Amino acid sequence: MAEADNGRPLSEEDRPLPQDPYGVSKLEAETELVRFGKATGLEIVIVRPPLVYGPGVRANFLHLMKALASGVPLPLGAIAARRSLIFNDNLADALMVCATDPRAAGECFHVTDGTDLTVSELAKALAKHLHSNVWLAPVPVSWLRVAGKLSGRTQQVDRLVEELRVDSSRIRRVLGWQPPFSADEALAVTANWYRSVRGSRA
Repeated sequence: MAEADNGRPLSEEDRPLPQDPYGVSKLEAETELVRFGKATGLEIVIVRPPLVYGPGVRANFLHLMKALASGVPLPLGAIAARRSLIFNDNLADALMVCATDPRAAGECFHVTDGTDLTVSELAKALAKHLHSNVWLAPVPVSWLRVAGKLSGRTQQVDRLVEELRVDSSRIRRVLGWQPPFSADEALAVTANWYRSVRGSRA
């Protein structure tokens, strides 16, 4: 895929522009799978999820929940960028449909929860389900970019403040797929998992 959407949700027809070794390896895997399918007659379906979250999530999503649960003020209040996400159970359901519906053969699908939240909306929703009061300071994005440059974290800040939305209408249109969980339900499940894990370590 890409690291930003250039003003509109990315569709399956857009040329993939991976920016890091992980993205490059995924694109190479897709290319090899398509080649293998053509050579063997095996039916191939490509599914492209954005950021996946849910119980067991790690990396930045987990760090965000830890910060929100602790009540630490976060400089996220002014970030209006929207990002597509998918709950792991929604992804599993989409994969099952793609594996069993003959109409999926040879297709490429983006899959999302269907609701693209801003970073501040995501933080507020998680804080609500974590039963945490948190202040999201409205720090201007330009200040965040400067802080990123000074701290050597330009790439991390760019990922935080730039939009990355994908259009998942194709799988809904072709296969009639709908995510079993809404974004709010999925965030509630994820927050409840975090609270249970944190409680067990207390």
